Amino acid sequence: MPRQVDHVGRRRLIAEAVCHLADERGLEGVTLRDVAARAQVSMGAVQRCFRTKEEMLVFALGHISGRIMERVQARLARSAAQSAGTALGHAATEISLLREEHRAEARVWLAFVAQATVSKVLARKLKANYATLQEAFTRLISEAGEGAACAVPLDPQREARTLLALADGLTAHVLIGHLTSQEAHDVLHAHLAGLWEQPVRPPHTTLNLPNRSTAL
Repeated sequence: MPRQVDHVGRRRLIAEAVCHLADERGLEGVTLRDVAARAQVSMGAVQRCFRTKEEMLVFALGHISGRIMERVQARLARSAAQSAGTALGHAATEISLLREEHRAEARVWLAFVAQATVSKVLARKLKANYATLQEAFTRLISEAGEGAACAVPLDPQREARTLLALADGLTAHVLIGHLTSQEAHDVLHAHLAGLWEQPVRPPHTTLNLPNRSTAL
């Protein structure tokens, strides 16, 4: 009998090879031959799994996104004692990939972001991922803001967009050495704390300014 091929397992193996190469050198120069060599399969095996290099990259992006999203979902699976604000902080930390053990994932993620600027297919995949995260963050910010006293009501969707942009920016700043992981962590959590700590100005507050004639 002909040997059964585990196509799902092989596609994942190839995706891991793509991610390892992206970590080492980015994606611009990665070829199907490179991927086949790293995955220790034939070129024909790669081509039977993926018709084009772009199709392979989209699958690999989904592979690494899924791994990150699993951790985010675990953080969002709140216990009864975990508030929406706490869950948001944990999820944002996962997205930022600030910990040392996630440094390789951070390099791979930004390699895909860079490639998506010249690939409409990858851009669509990334936008779908960001939309899912934005929806989750919007919901958590809305929940957390319900009991917070803020001078100006929060716009949960705008704050979710800001948080996603901040997370990606911190990832890049840590990778190039502009910030340490701890500094980036402090920036992230100071931003989150600031959402709920806006001072409330009492209504009809009168500012006691000096009289111009006596001040001169």
